[in-house]
Amino acid sequence: MRIKTAAFAATAALTLTSVGAGAAQAETVAVSAARMVDVATGKVIDSPTVVVVDGRITAVGKAGETAVPAGAKRVDLPGVTLLPGLIDMHTHITSSPLFSGYNSLLFTDSFWTVISTKHARDTLNAGFTTIRNVGADNYADVGLREAIDAGFVPGPRIVTATYAIGATGGHCDSTFFPPSMQEKSPGVADGPDAVRAKVRELRKYGAQVIKICATGGVFSRGDAPGAQQMTLDEMKAVVDEAHMSGMKVAAHAHGASGIREAVQAGVDTIEHVSLLDDEGIKLALQKGAWFGMDIYNTDYTQAEGKKNGVLEENLKKDRDIGEIQRQNYRKALKAGVKMIYSTDAGIYPHGDNAKQFAVMVQWGATPLQAIQSATLNAGQALGQAGDVGQIKVGLYGDLIGVTGDPLADVTVLEHPVFVMKGGETVKAP
Repeated sequence: MRIKTAAFAATAALTLTSVGAGAAQAETVAVSAARMVDVATGKVIDSPTVVVVDGRITAVGKAGETAVPAGAKRVDLPGVTLLPGLIDMHTHITSSPLFSGYNSLLFTDSFWTVISTKHARDTLNAGFTTIRNVGADNYADVGLREAIDAGFVPGPRIVTATYAIGATGGHCDSTFFPPSMQEKSPGVADGPDAVRAKVRELRKYGAQVIKICATGGVFSRGDAPGAQQMTLDEMKAVVDEAHMSGMKVAAHAHGASGIREAVQAGVDTIEHVSLLDDEGIKLALQKGAWFGMDIYNTDYTQAEGKKNGVLEENLKKDRDIGEIQRQNYRKALKAGVKMIYSTDAGIYPHGDNAKQFAVMVQWGATPLQAIQSATLNAGQALGQAGDVGQIKVGLYGDLIGVTGDPLADVTVLEHPVFVMKGGETVKAP
């Protein structure tokens, strides 16, 4: 039986490789535009040309000074400013804000996988060529990633977390049902040995990053966002196991103690970071942790949440910490904490990911800092700086184009007129 299984797996792998290879093969393309932003320096290059061969950038320079291979397809974008493809480090691609609270029970389990294909397309068309998905049921994010990589579905590159790991009764457990329904998230694990085993299990089934729930949350039931829900020893066990396997760890952490202990445990990115204190900032600076603070989505949830089925308990928690989170974003940014672009898309509509740029600038970031959080910084935090995050030789040919000057007005990023992923044009004027 084992031999048959192995043979079947090998045949399937060859088939998928053939399909995926066909989807990944891109023609040689030379993209010219009016301007290009170097996100590493903030400099604007006039009249750039970017050459992409087989999905990777092979040349970047001034038009007329950059050799373009014979037969290359030309893409000319007059009046357009080029930037690297954007990266959202905190999405829930299989979730929809339109069916919140108990409204989600109106649909069968596979419904979420199906609608995630639209979410993926909308996200890519919005200029986000890479996302990190930090929580999905039924391993649906893995299936979506595989379908995109094989060329069957348009969408961004996805780094998948599968289920988030959390404590019994915590934010990442199923907390909306009575005992008679015996609902429990497959991501639940209690104690250092159990969470270590859970990391191995999730990796086995497609996790590429590990997400933990260190504290309570806003959209869970019966808990407080500030309450710590995983011990330091549990978090250390997760980090040790994940890092041993070459995976990074993200921690959902609203409360001050959970933030501090997640940083102490060696977690790579801390998400939400709402009730941050001075000690948390100090530790983040010492340890080099990244903060991903979703400071836009409160605007959407407070305006549309009740209509979509969000319970009043959750809306109140959202109101209570929204302004505090934004104030702490300004404080952490000013202190020099490293920032990534984390939006929690799925709490608000996919495709609106870029709306957070303006809020980041409103609360203290320069336009360049906001852009870097979704490009240069995100690529580094993913551990994929050699693949994404800049327009640079050797990296993927992931480009977006906007009209106007994003270094003066970040809202132009909400309406890209050009999107390219791996040398393939997704959207063009």
